[in-house]
Amino acid sequence: MDCMQQTKQKFCGTGYDHCQLKLVNFEAHENHLSHETQGLSEKRLVVRRGKPFKFTLMFHSQLWSSYTESLVLDVRLGNMAQRIPVHFSDEQFDPHCWSAKIYPGNINAESVTIHICTPVSSSVAVYTLLVHIETKHFRRSYAVGSFVLLCNPWLKDDPVYIPQDVQIQEYIKSDYGMIYMGTNLNVCQRPWSFGQYEPGVLEACLKLLQLSPQHLQDKHKDYVLRADPVYLSRVICAMVNCEDDMGILRGRWQGSYKDGVKPSEWSGSADILHRWVSSNFSPVCYGQCWVFASVLCTVMRVLGVPSRVVTVFNAAHDGNANVKIEEYYSTTGEKLNLSKDSIWNFHVWVECWMRRPDLGEEFDGWQVVDPTPQEKSDGIFRCGPCPVVAVQQRCLGAHYDTPFVCASVDADVIRLIVRNGQVVSKKVNTELVGELIYTKSIGSDSPENLTQTYKTMKSDDPAVMLPGHPYEMVMMCSSAHPTPRSLARSAGLDRNRSNRMDCRMAEESLENDESPPSLEVSLKIDGMPSVGESIPMCVTVTNQSSNPRVLMENLNAQIKEYNRNPQESFWKMQKEVHIKPHEVLKLQHTIPPSEYESVLAGDDIMNFAVVIKDVTTEERFLDTQEVNISSPQINIEIEGGDSIEMRREHTAQVSFTNKFTKTLNGAVLTVEGSGLLHGKQEASLSLLKPGEKIEKQVSIMASSPGTKVLMATFSHSNSPNVVSRSFHKVSVTSS
Repeated sequence: MDCMQQTKQKFCGTGYDHCQLKLVNFEAHENHLSHETQGLSEKRLVVRRGKPFKFTLMFHSQLWSSYTESLVLDVRLGNMAQRIPVHFSDEQFDPHCWSAKIYPGNINAESVTIHICTPVSSSVAVYTLLVHIETKHFRRSYAVGSFVLLCNPWLKDDPVYIPQDVQIQEYIKSDYGMIYMGTNLNVCQRPWSFGQYEPGVLEACLKLLQLSPQHLQDKHKDYVLRADPVYLSRVICAMVNCEDDMGILRGRWQGSYKDGVKPSEWSGSADILHRWVSSNFSPVCYGQCWVFASVLCTVMRVLGVPSRVVTVFNAAHDGNANVKIEEYYSTTGEKLNLSKDSIWNFHVWVECWMRRPDLGEEFDGWQVVDPTPQEKSDGIFRCGPCPVVAVQQRCLGAHYDTPFVCASVDADVIRLIVRNGQVVSKKVNTELVGELIYTKSIGSDSPENLTQTYKTMKSDDPAVMLPGHPYEMVMMCSSAHPTPRSLARSAGLDRNRSNRMDCRMAEESLENDESPPSLEVSLKIDGMPSVGESIPMCVTVTNQSSNPRVLMENLNAQIKEYNRNPQESFWKMQKEVHIKPHEVLKLQHTIPPSEYESVLAGDDIMNFAVVIKDVTTEERFLDTQEVNISSPQINIEIEGGDSIEMRREHTAQVSFTNKFTKTLNGAVLTVEGSGLLHGKQEASLSLLKPGEKIEKQVSIMASSPGTKVLMATFSHSNSPNVVSRSFHKVSVTSS
């Protein structure tokens, strides 16, 4: 940034022979190093609250006289102003009040250096700075510029203070993250570039605050409240989605993405924020949970709030707020779309670190903030901040949205087998929901398991209520307005409503049946299957009775997306089985690649279910498992290694080998990377035989330092979707 700024003068009074201010040096390089804000902006001075920064006033030939003239700073925010007399002093600053000092030795022939300290309780905003030179008879005023003030997680008195340097490095300064996806049985990971050091990102984050409904409705109130990270997080959470405001992202969970970008194709936040700004703040199309969360994480880190992206595997959406998720299956093991509830194989939100003076210090620390538009909080699509410890201890009255978050990680799953509209079998799983909760480890791409921070209490423990927060005031209920998630899960519900009512009536007749099952059934997928390989599975049947039994085994496999119910079955199997008294049978099965390759897309998940029927008693026993099939990898190699120099051309070699059992028509290998490549580059082959390779060499060059992500996708005309997608982290150094 050009730290030398001309001043705009407003003269009052008489006496033109007095000193006049010529330039102001904001000492940007030194201040940015001191305040840990280097790289956030080349245009603005960016500092942190509660910590002094300095600037130098440069005068025309006649120096300012401390004996006859006073220096007064005037800091303005909206219609608020703070007058700060400048004193000579070598004492330490008080981080709780505005003050300005000149240290001994900071006056030269034609310049003076002033240190100013902002209160730790200051609001996050862009402040205007004026300098007044005053005597008893006149005042000369200069508009010297502006500065951006951020939260200060290094300062103990700041409500976002986080104690360890490694935490600050990971949750504030790092511009790189890892998103965990797939299923809890086969966790996939993809890198994400938060991009807070990309040009224009800070400005976009500041504009986000100025366009919020809270600011547009009452600027003064909004400026005052911006000192509180709880308030900040709620405002920004709502602004990341566009449901109620001029927010950044529009969500879409099904259908065509041709008029935008498919959520799985994003690899960083900067590109999204740049598109939002360049479109005159129209929503960017499209996002899903991990995209919403990653953009929120970027904004919070930019503003100085420690933040991390968290994945909940088997996250529940409890449509009727009874902390029970109901799933319906046919007698042949096909999962049916009859429930208002849903379980996403994974859901991604953000944890932000802050104190909670509104709740008490026991609720300080990590807070869940979820920008994916699911349900409304105080009439707006947002969720949180909800203290993680409140979820763990089930303090349902703790603001904000704790009942909703609790149900997401700790609901019971009730699986029902339906025959002719009647429930004929019921199985309860109390462990599935929130079974695994991951975030990126500090200093490593490997996951850190957070499950115990959410779930140390058993699901049948009583909820803890906070005095003054009645449960009915905070309990989230099913929204009367359709949301992206409710739209996705409710497709076809109306035509099945009468069936669902019949099922519920029949289910009640099973409530009092607590006798232990006479047959135990479990389904397990052996290993972690990959595309092009057979899928081995084992059904274990244990006969608990003293009688031999004739059984009918029904196996079913369906394709599904992570956030939706399965589609029609692509593979079924039925056979008769004989089991002896107290015998344990292991039934092995295999699905060959030819059965699933034509229906599988790169991000799909498979739902497997087995129903064992006792032919004599007509009892039925169910077990299920969902697992993602690993896509064949795209190989990405950077010539000279994964660390490259800024503004120097480097070569990347990208290749894909056909591991399918058949020849692929119309094979296309696509390479792109925000901040590394302009647009997309492609290689294509009309035929790609099994074992053959398609390659693309690209030249990459970065214009800014930080972490970038190179992304490659492979598709072919036999499948309507991308078959494989790979990501490669690239570190860019400034020299």
